[in-house]
Amino acid sequence: MKKKVIRISTIPMSLDVLLQGQLRMLSEHYEVVGVSSPGADLGKVEKREGIRTVAVPMERKIAPFKDLVSLIRLIRLFHREKPWMVHSITPKAGLLGMLAAWICRVPVRVHLFTGLVFPTTTGLKQKILIATDKLTCACATRVIPEGKGVKKDLEQHHITSKPLSIIGNGNINGIDLEYFARTPEVEEKAQAYRKKDTTTFCFVGRMVRDKGINELVAAFQELHATDSSIRLLLVGPFEEQLDPVLPETKKAILNHPAIEWMGWQEDIRLFLAASDVFVFPSYREGFPNVVIQAGAMGLPCIATDINGCNEIVVEGVSGTLIPSQNQQALHEAMKRFLDPSLRKTLSEQARPQIAHRFERKVLWKELLKFYRSLEE
Repeated sequence: MKKKVIRISTIPMSLDVLLQGQLRMLSEHYEVVGVSSPGADLGKVEKREGIRTVAVPMERKIAPFKDLVSLIRLIRLFHREKPWMVHSITPKAGLLGMLAAWICRVPVRVHLFTGLVFPTTTGLKQKILIATDKLTCACATRVIPEGKGVKKDLEQHHITSKPLSIIGNGNINGIDLEYFARTPEVEEKAQAYRKKDTTTFCFVGRMVRDKGINELVAAFQELHATDSSIRLLLVGPFEEQLDPVLPETKKAILNHPAIEWMGWQEDIRLFLAASDVFVFPSYREGFPNVVIQAGAMGLPCIATDINGCNEIVVEGVSGTLIPSQNQQALHEAMKRFLDPSLRKTLSEQARPQIAHRFERKVLWKELLKFYRSLEE
């Protein structure tokens, strides 16, 4: 009889996007149940991964009353399911999932930190975030930082004294190199988004402040004022409620003649294949999948020197690293990358170094080895 493993995230999109294929792989060895807030993506996960799913409403923001209701529902669920392991990702699912699993005495309680919010906050909010992360770790039996940077932050801020295990070379699910490749089909579809005799800078992610969108748009406009043969391709949704960009930034995104905002897109490969340089000026990350994906598509990358990014981008090999929240450094890097010979050199080196460190099946093998070790 297979041991039961519950994988829990706050929203279904996390199970859908971050754990694609991994849940099906694990279901060959364990009885896997996916848990998240309700949504169409949850049904998609159930069908694609071949697992059972359960919807439990959870709020992403701090919401004491709703969080208590969610906790009670999770306690009832775990009491009914009696899993061998609860493995959580995302902050709120980690807090509620680990606490509920501890209350229900689930034998193995694992939380994966995909990134930490508190290092870029201050005051009371930072104290609350640190306290919740400490509680999550206290309730877990094992803690997994997604990368070395996250591990360092957990240790430096004394979030937990428990052993910290990084799976493989880091990252939550590795990269599917067969999917993220410049196949003839992808190249053909990408033609619709290419622009001749133009250097295209591309960003993929949420249009929010802490992704560095304000700096990116400002740096691009400054560069475009001296070189009109460039454009900026932005792929991702606005989030007005959580961390909105400046009004002038949004106005430029929607109205600047050389900025093309594509909104949310199911298949980002087409936009990566239609671009020349990937730009990712984020303030904070755990281990950003999109930087790995861009590298796998052979794009040289300009990224901020922060957790995750500095574990993926190799300076002078696959791209360059710049200080976070530094518009001038970003502008200078983008200007350097107008050099076709530099882009060609870095582009040829990007995919091989990603393949060597982050191939998906290698990471899955390491994850399964980690699970097996917990059975002993």
